[in-house]
Amino acid sequence: MAGIYVHIPFCRQKCRYCDFTSFPDKIGFAESYMACLYHEMAMRGEELKAYTFQTLYIGGGTPSVVDEKYIAMLVAAAKKYFNLSPQAEITIEMNPGTVSAGKIALYKKCGINRFSVGLQTAVDSQLEDLGRCHNLKEFTACAKLLKGENFSVDVMLGLKGQTLEDIGKSITVAAESGASHISMYALTPEDGTPIYTDYLNGELPDGDEVAKMYAYGAEKLKQAGFERYEVSNFCKKGMESKHNLNYWRRGEYIGLGVSASSCIANVRFTNTFDLDEYFKCIMTNRFPVVDSQEIDEEGRRDETIMLALRTAEGLDTGKFNSLFNCDFEKLYSRALEKNGKYLTCENGRLKIKDEYLFVQNSIICDFLS
Repeated sequence: MAGIYVHIPFCRQKCRYCDFTSFPDKIGFAESYMACLYHEMAMRGEELKAYTFQTLYIGGGTPSVVDEKYIAMLVAAAKKYFNLSPQAEITIEMNPGTVSAGKIALYKKCGINRFSVGLQTAVDSQLEDLGRCHNLKEFTACAKLLKGENFSVDVMLGLKGQTLEDIGKSITVAAESGASHISMYALTPEDGTPIYTDYLNGELPDGDEVAKMYAYGAEKLKQAGFERYEVSNFCKKGMESKHNLNYWRRGEYIGLGVSASSCIANVRFTNTFDLDEYFKCIMTNRFPVVDSQEIDEEGRRDETIMLALRTAEGLDTGKFNSLFNCDFEKLYSRALEKNGKYLTCENGRLKIKDEYLFVQNSIICDFLS
């Protein structure tokens, strides 16, 4: 399986926690940027014409902040320059404060069939503290526009002043909105972001508190009919994100746009994070890659284990043995022995037990080279 990721780096305002490449003050460059994206697609499409892509994911930034005609042209360009499957899952990220009935109608008309909506929290004061440019009322209006569509909602844990009651409210709002998928993840206070100051001041919940929040949220989601299929992702039966599953199954993907990452034929590469440099490269018919690394067998083993153990389906040890011509149990006997009480192995699938999935990093580390 292979996927396409397209990065739209514009937004109305920068959230206080955002560490992604986004430019709230450069929306005036959107038309030029989209033209460069179409050209990069043409360049990459020629190189990857042997591939069939099953997913297209339009992320950011805030893709819904740019004129919807550019998004329609982007989808048309993807279909023109890549072998995009007729049944492809095509997703767009949206901020509830930047959508309208007209935008969503054009999204659907051009072939977008999945929507990812950033709620984060149903408490308006927390949304304001995060620097979000929407409120609960706008999320509710957005959800009504998406009635009957396949859409996902993001919910964030570990916010300043957040209580279990707040999390319960956010999950209830998300679940009752008609969403088929909910991503519930912990806030990560990255150095250099405004919210990092809150972290340094001890104003954010600590690790133990966030773990309790996660356990509480996971149980609420289960009660609402959402099954966990990855640490931070829950869905109604059969409604997993195909694009994200491709990442966790270590599939191939091509990233387009500023700061986008790719993994093709066991080579990982990343585009420049600088908007001006991106323009210069594309306008002179050069790929805007600033970092490229071939993944050796040890790295491929590590990645396969790390990604698989994040998921509910776990690691298929038989497939692992065939892929790497090894004996998993023998090769990782020490890690298996050390972490035995945290793991289960049934029908050849190694999994981290549900109650330990949120703290899986320390377990997975023992399996890495």
